[in-house]
Amino acid sequence: MPATQMKELLKHELGDLLYAEQLILKMLGTLTREVNNPEMKARVEEHAAETEEQIERLKRAFEAIGEKAKAEKCDAAVGLKAEHDSFKKEEKPSKPVLEAFDLGSSLRVEHYEIAGYRTAIAIAQVMGENEVVSLLNETLREEEAMASFIERNAVKALKLLAEQMEPRDVEFTPDEGGSQSKAKGGTAAKSASKSGTAAKSRTTAEKSSGAGKSGGTAAKKAPASRAKAKS
Repeated sequence: MPATQMKELLKHELGDLLYAEQLILKMLGTLTREVNNPEMKARVEEHAAETEEQIERLKRAFEAIGEKAKAEKCDAAVGLKAEHDSFKKEEKPSKPVLEAFDLGSSLRVEHYEIAGYRTAIAIAQVMGENEVVSLLNETLREEEAMASFIERNAVKALKLLAEQMEPRDVEFTPDEGGSQSKAKGGTAAKSASKSGTAAKSRTTAEKSSGAGKSGGTAAKKAPASRAKAKS
């Protein structure tokens, strides 16, 4: 049946958000197992509890417009989860790298939710559905607070994670045949060898130059000695 009324659009948006929140609640459960930073972990667990309440608010929003709560598949939320899962499967990240990835993944989720709630609130305002507006605004504030928390703490958390990551021991340098890896230690040794060779060359040159000067001086003194002998 074609959607031709604002109420049908609002119903779709609420269903989309309901599906997204139910899926995100599962994602938050996974996140609590992947995050080791105590402050982040505590905030994720707190937000999981908020998400449970957000699901209940959406159900009440359906009731406010005289409709039965029904989740509609949210492809965007499915995509956000798939991105996380494919990263784990394809990249096989270490625990610190996965936790760093989760920061960005979580922020993308929050901004998607913020956009979804703002959209639904605007439609509800146009329809004069004040109860729906009130319910969704409460959730919107929680989503904005979570996004703000991640943004404020991301750099500090990433620095701590970077300290736990293994340093890269291989340096990649391109050559004619394509990319070629060289050990940093080997490169340093070669550089040191080149420096030593250059130093030896300079020393040899200086000695040669000194010998030349000494020879020239001796040659000049010889004629003078012979002249004294004749006299």
